Amino acid sequence: MTEQKKRRRYSSALRQEHAQATRQKIATAAHELMIGKGYAATTMADVAREAGVAVQTLYTSCPGGKPALAKLVYDITLAGDARPVPQSDRPEVRAIIDEPDPVRKLALYAAMATGILRRITSVHRVLRDAAAASPGDHGLRDVLDGIERERLTGSHGPAAHLHELGALRPGLSPARAAEQIYVLTATENFEKLTEVCGWSEAEYEEWLASMLASALLARPDGEAARGR
Repeated sequence: MTEQKKRRRYSSALRQEHAQATRQKIATAAHELMIGKGYAATTMADVAREAGVAVQTLYTSCPGGKPALAKLVYDITLAGDARPVPQSDRPEVRAIIDEPDPVRKLALYAAMATGILRRITSVHRVLRDAAAASPGDHGLRDVLDGIERERLTGSHGPAAHLHELGALRPGLSPARAAEQIYVLTATENFEKLTEVCGWSEAEYEEWLASMLASALLARPDGEAARGR
């Protein structure tokens, strides 16, 4: 490799690192403002000032304005960081894939889902409340609808994985399994059980693992598996 190519690659890596750090600063600032003030009261200028970036930088990082900023906050909060790493390549998912026992797989999946819900619930609630208060905000409504579509699409991965292993209960298609995963891991369920019913996160995680196993898995005798 020539010295010029090395310099170009190094420069490209630095630009990517800088862009990633900028997105993280913007998402952190917007998260704190939206949780503290609400979505409607948070302006792009507020976020730029809190993040220490120019307003134009904010619009460049979030083409699409404030709804796009809300989606950035949601995505980075869900992932836990701004690294451009697909969920399927993250260690928690790899551990689930590598685990040979289907019941244990779902216990690991429930643990991962609980961690995500712990991070994302407050953001999702702020966006839901804002959309309910401003039904004419079609951009925000589109963001929330897109989040639900992404959640359903993402649920097809674990369903297909269990199907490939022959672990799904008899008569349960991967599509229907994905729909059950999507519903069971809804933010609203986590909110109701932990905030209204007073469950601990550990109790929610155990319930989710049990419900997933009962709904999805086949027993050796061909009946639905009972969760632990």
